[in-house]
Amino acid sequence: MSHNHSAVTDAEENIYAILDRVAETGIPVTMKRKGKPITISCAMNGSKLDRLEEHPNFLQGDPEDVVHMDWSGDWGPTL
Repeated sequence: MSHNHSAVTDAEENIYAILDRVAETGIPVTMKRKGKPITISCAMNGSKLDRLEEHPNFLQGDPEDVVHMDWSGDWGPTL
């Protein structure tokens, strides 16, 4: 998850715009106040599985095909 960084002076002038952006995108905004980082983020509801990001190129095809693949030619005990 990436964070947007903002100066506190920007936040004072645009707090509602910053809050709207965080609410719409889900991307937290981090700023420093008295040298300490402060992060504005959305409270996430639901399970961790509900918040998973899609990775469409990770595994293409039917997962059942992978189970039945013959890997004996590619694998050996002395890799």
